[in-house]
Amino acid sequence: MTTRCPFASRRGLLAATGGLLATAAVPLVAHASQEPDIEPFWGDHQGGIVTPQQRHTYFAALDLTAKRADDVVTLLRSWTVAAARMATGDTAQPLGADRSNPAGDSGDALGLPPSRLTITFGFGVGLFSKDGVDRYGLASRRPDALVDMPAFNGDQLVEGHSGGDLSIQACADDAQVAFHAVRQFVRLAYGAAQLRWVQSGFLPAYPAGETPRNLMGFKDGTINPKPPFPAVWVTDDGPAWMRDGSYLVTRRIRISLEHWDRTELDFQEEVIGRRKYSGAPLGGRNEFDTLDLDAMDQDGNPVIAENAHVRLAAPEANGGAEILRRAYSYNDGVNFTAERWPPWHQGLMYDAGLFFVAYQRDPRSGFIRIFEKMAKLDALNQYTTHVGSALFACPGGVQKGEFIGQRLFEIA
Repeated sequence: MTTRCPFASRRGLLAATGGLLATAAVPLVAHASQEPDIEPFWGDHQGGIVTPQQRHTYFAALDLTAKRADDVVTLLRSWTVAAARMATGDTAQPLGADRSNPAGDSGDALGLPPSRLTITFGFGVGLFSKDGVDRYGLASRRPDALVDMPAFNGDQLVEGHSGGDLSIQACADDAQVAFHAVRQFVRLAYGAAQLRWVQSGFLPAYPAGETPRNLMGFKDGTINPKPPFPAVWVTDDGPAWMRDGSYLVTRRIRISLEHWDRTELDFQEEVIGRRKYSGAPLGGRNEFDTLDLDAMDQDGNPVIAENAHVRLAAPEANGGAEILRRAYSYNDGVNFTAERWPPWHQGLMYDAGLFFVAYQRDPRSGFIRIFEKMAKLDALNQYTTHVGSALFACPGGVQKGEFIGQRLFEIA
């Protein structure tokens, strides 16, 4: 008879050694956890979307190899159980005592607190049809908003950073906790799905409520939608299975940091449309001052240039279109690259930049509408290259006893 190992959970191990002692059940109300290290998994919405942003992310896109819809359901059931366990600091599966079989968890996060771990699952177009084949009988259930991403001006997309049938985003305040979580899902997917691409990301350790800075040194995400997030959640404007869900756009944006670091500060600020140190919009004094897109200088020129990044991204310039940014910086070493603009430097350059993550209720009226113009006009384009792109439909949250995406398969 198999027995549960006494140290089968990270929380159990901590309790045994005098660490995190609380064992209360996770409440169903978002952000009302009795333990500060725990973000609720069960609820109307998936965690990791409007959750206060954690310091680290590990993102994975997978391609399905399963032959039948039932195999996909089995995978999603196992992922749901594992996600709920890991969100509380437990192992993905019970460890057990049978040493002749693989363990139920890789064990690399034993002894670590949950670190506000959230798991957000998404469905790509390949779940609904692939190469023209309706392999799981779901093609008719593909949401209209889950479009094929258009080719944007300047894109240099790499297949190894784009697309995917399923997505998993793990966010946590500990990088190892986030990586551990994705590692367990990939292990559980053996025989049903395989890795397509992954991306890690990080944020600086600023105090809660302070806007983080990206690798260009500017505050990133100052203008984001506020609760109750009407720009984020799907309501009755989408299929029933997507209610309370959201659409996720990812873009891997390599930044020519060497070029940027040689650029004069005042020009950097003109490119962005904000002061670098304070975050204030040009013409303003404080970070959260209203963007005055009509302001003119003494020579009759716009204070915020027509091609400034913040002007082109502003809701006022896009018919009110908004997206919720949850971007992370990334640093993946160096690569041989060539700059797109003079002085045309070639050689080893940082493979670093921004892993752009954005949620919205409809990407057609959100990211796509905003970025079509930015891709053509944004002054920032001389420093950035978009090398990865993906779009996923993230269904609503999960109640106890359900599995992620259950409503999609129930009506199929």
